[in-house]
Amino acid sequence: MHPAFSVIFLTTLIGAGQGLFLALFTVESYAAFGLLPAQASGFYAFGSLVALILLALGLFASFFHLGHPERAWRAATQWRTSWLSREVIALPAFMGAVSLYGLAHGFELNPVLASLPSGAPVHLTAVLGSLGTVLAFALFICTGMIYACLKFLREWHTPLTVINYILLGGASGFTLAAAFAAQQAPEVMPLLAGWALILTVLGFFSRSASLVRNARLKPKSTLQTAIGIKHPKIVQKSMGFMGGSFNTREFFHGKPRALLRMVKWFFLAAAFVLPLILLAAGLVQAAGGWLMLAFVVQYLGLLAERWFFFAQANHPQNLYYQSVA
Repeated sequence: MHPAFSVIFLTTLIGAGQGLFLALFTVESYAAFGLLPAQASGFYAFGSLVALILLALGLFASFFHLGHPERAWRAATQWRTSWLSREVIALPAFMGAVSLYGLAHGFELNPVLASLPSGAPVHLTAVLGSLGTVLAFALFICTGMIYACLKFLREWHTPLTVINYILLGGASGFTLAAAFAAQQAPEVMPLLAGWALILTVLGFFSRSASLVRNARLKPKSTLQTAIGIKHPKIVQKSMGFMGGSFNTREFFHGKPRALLRMVKWFFLAAAFVLPLILLAAGLVQAAGGWLMLAFVVQYLGLLAERWFFFAQANHPQNLYYQSVA
């Protein structure tokens, strides 16, 4: 498939925003049970603002993928059958939850709404954070299922697609949260950096598993089945469109295999190996600079990973349109 940079930025930016919000609520949840020191409201408010900026930038990037942005609202009308429509609904709903969560902390409007059987208070931000967590995972699932539901694109049609979206978004978000905490709340930085390490390792194994799986896929279609002719020897003289068309532009990346191999090894190093080293260095030295560098390197690696994710998918129509004798 042809990688669209608008979608690449959309999925990586909102993934980092989702992961950052989950990291913030993880800190608040630990603190509520006395497992971490309580943090000032400003920590959660400013962190939520950063997450909201990432989500807004991702949403803005998505408009560049639309032929008619003024009709974008219509994408939500098919929510019963379309994962894309569900994503269109889940994203602004999640942004709304993040906004309310950040505002509640920013204005310190955090009354006790109930109490647990143990006597622990349930604050307003705990309810908003729980709602945001549910919406964050719903958004991860919707985004991943847009691609995983396509049976004819076998590289995507696997549960690993959704798992990778969750793990890679979580890893980048927790890495950013660790860098943020190093400046704003050093006492919670080790927890966030530790989770970033765990999620990055899990993401490495999950993404590697999808690479191994995809490398073993064997095409179900042939030139014979593509054009409906059973002759054993078929020689193709043209790609089908001498002047090019939507099919030849949008369903194939047009890059040499050597470039794909280079991008694959780059994203494995930049999205996983180097961030692990930088996270470990930042954790040992309690240095926010190493942690921020880890986020920057990892995000660049995820841009390459997402490009490869789209480019690797081989549309069946390419049997006919992309081969030149």
